[in-house]
This record gives sequence, C-alpha cells and structure tokens, in this order.
Amino acid sequence: MNMSDLNNKVVWITGASAGIGAALARASAAQGARLVLSARRTAELEKVAAGIGLPAQDVLVLPLDLLDTASFAEKVKAVRTRFGRVDLVIHNAGISQRSLVRDTTYEVDRRIMEVNFLGTAALTKAVLPTMLEQGGGQFAVVSSLVGKFGTPLRSAYSASKHALHGYFDSLRAELWRENIAVTIVCPGFIRTEVSVNALTGDGSPQNRMDNATSNGMDPDRFARKMLRAVARKRREVYIGGFEVRAVYLKRFVPGLFAQRIRKVKVT
Repeated sequence: MNMSDLNNKVVWITGASAGIGAALARASAAQGARLVLSARRTAELEKVAAGIGLPAQDVLVLPLDLLDTASFAEKVKAVRTRFGRVDLVIHNAGISQRSLVRDTTYEVDRRIMEVNFLGTAALTKAVLPTMLEQGGGQFAVVSSLVGKFGTPLRSAYSASKHALHGYFDSLRAELWRENIAVTIVCPGFIRTEVSVNALTGDGSPQNRMDNATSNGMDPDRFARKMLRAVARKRREVYIGGFEVRAVYLKRFVPGLFAQRIRKVKVT
C-alpha cells in the first residue's frame, strides 16, 4: 500500500467522535480518504461526518464499543460491504486516568485495560484477515508518551499503553513479509477533553480539564503530524512539546528521570 497520500484509501478511525479522532477525520478527509468513523456516540459521529466535507458515499458512520468484542466481525463485514477493503486502521479510542494506585479500584484498572488494550487487540484480529486477503494494510496506534514511561496518576493507563507497544511491535515483526505495516504514535499533551473524561479511582470521570492538557498542542496540528508519520511508515514517533524530552531522559539518564518524575506536574 502506497501511503504517500490517503486519496481513495479506506481509513477506519476509532474514537472519531471528538478530540484527536475528529481531527484525524478532518485531516484524512482533506487528503481524499474514504472514512469509517467509529465511537460509541452516534450523534457526535454524525456531526463529525457532516463537517468534514466528503460526499455521503465516502463516509460510513459505524458506532462501536471496544468492550463489545462480539460485534466486531459484523462491524468489519459492514465496512467491507460499503468499501470492499480496509487500507488503514487508526486505533485511537481509549480512556485515560487520574488517580493514585492506592485509591483506584481493581474494576477501574480492569476497565482501562479492557478498553485500551484488549478491545484494540480484538478489533485488530477482526480486521487482519481482510488486510491479508487484499495483500497488505497498515495499523496506526495512538499510544501515549506514558506508553514509554510511567508517571503518577496514570498506573493502569500507562500499563495499557505499554501493552499496546508490546503487542504491535510483535505484530509488525510477524507480518512484515505480508506487507502489514505498524506505526505507533505517542502523543504528549494534546488540547482535547481527555482529562475531563479521565477516570478517577472509583470510576467516575474527573470532569475538569488539566492545566497541562489545556496548554497542549492543537489536535489538528497533531493530526497532520501523525498522518505524515503514517505516510512514511514510521515505526514509532513522539509528538508533543517539551514533555517529549522525557522519553530520551529515561533512555539515557534513567536515574535522573526517576528522581524528576516523582515531582513533575502531570496534570
């Protein structure tokens, strides 16, 4: 698959109802992609679809809940019925966290892992036979900088993102001969509602915007950067502001990183 641009490519975006997902929908549409937009909120998906400027036949609104893995075979069938193929799946859906380990119930840990990791893995397995049959495809996985290191208040979220790295690194190593590409994208602070919707220790949403998130990168700018990385079939890319430096600090000076991460403001 030539990903030099997305013209006429079938791009399936999860978490497409708002934030990064909606920005990716706009950026993909600008490149002429045919889009499958998935998330739980149908009305919000319809708003995104109406605002991206593509003909109705080039957009499929396909509600999807990552916890409902039994529905995935039918979802893939619906995409194939409309478009006949799937060129790129952008795994963007997920939930974040704002709670200490000692204050977080196991049920919250489990829900975050089931949505962010297991749901994503299950959808990948459902789509993969189609990509193999058509001779190739690409998965773009929206991880996080905390998929590379852990911080306070993100234990289960960080674990779920670390799991995505292990899973998709393995998938890439297994299927490169079959022309299956994988790009893992690690955002830093992006100006979305992710912190508003983040789960606290009892499973309720935080319901407020973090200062760091409100001062983060514009999601449309992020989406353009991400799609450039996808087009180049980058294996892994970090997109954000000063916080990206933490990846390299941990890699090259892990002791100093360990000292600083205890005190850094992550909200």
